[in-house]
Amino acid sequence: MPGLKDVVNLARLAKPLTWEEGLSVLERDRFRCQYCGLDGMASFENYLVMSVDFVVPRAGKGKKNPSNLVAACRPCNRLKGRRAFHNFAEAKAHVLKQRAELHQQWESRMAKSRGKSATV
Repeated sequence: MPGLKDVVNLARLAKPLTWEEGLSVLERDRFRCQYCGLDGMASFENYLVMSVDFVVPRAGKGKKNPSNLVAACRPCNRLKGRRAFHNFAEAKAHVLKQRAELHQQWESRMAKSRGKSATV
């Protein structure tokens, strides 16, 4: 169970971004996911999944300064999660590896499903 000191320290996390701060980051990065490259300006659907990621998570004392914030699609943001990395390059490598593994698993599942539906 967390002690009082732990609860007080939680309050010291970087504050969430305001709408204006988030929009500024997205505009700086031209609405493009800095992990996978998804273009948020290519379609409304892509735009809807854009978010801002703290490279060093707020929970890891990441600050909300521009060098710690990047545009990210929600899938990449979720794959990175709250993991701490030494730099953006490590975070990007992790996210891309996770995406590749999930894509491979999806391909395998879809191939099996397609095979089952062809035999029915």
